[in-house]
Amino acid sequence: MFDMMGMLGKVKDLQAKMKEAQDSLSSIIETGDAGAGMVVATVNGKKQLLKIEIDEDLIKPADREVLQDLIVAATNNALENIEGKIKEHLQKATQGLMPNIPGMDLGSMFGQ
Repeated sequence: MFDMMGMLGKVKDLQAKMKEAQDSLSSIIETGDAGAGMVVATVNGKKQLLKIEIDEDLIKPADREVLQDLIVAATNNALENIEGKIKEHLQKATQGLMPNIPGMDLGSMFGQ
């Protein structure tokens, strides 16, 4: 027989675990670089840019446009790199709470 109360309990457990996992995403850090490491961007699991490191050889007025492009590229690279870590973190946090349903991505359900 279908246990509605048991299912509701699992949903509440899942919600609590997801909130806990999302709150801890700021501790997951990843970097991305551009220009062979001349610009390095650091982001966290909440997809917040934490730091930009710029090689001092790039800090010249004549190289301003190149520098801007490299900052964008490094930031985008860091954000791409963090995606896998976010997914892995959320999967670990919710492991055993919900059945493994093909095509169901809990990260996308919770805005990640």
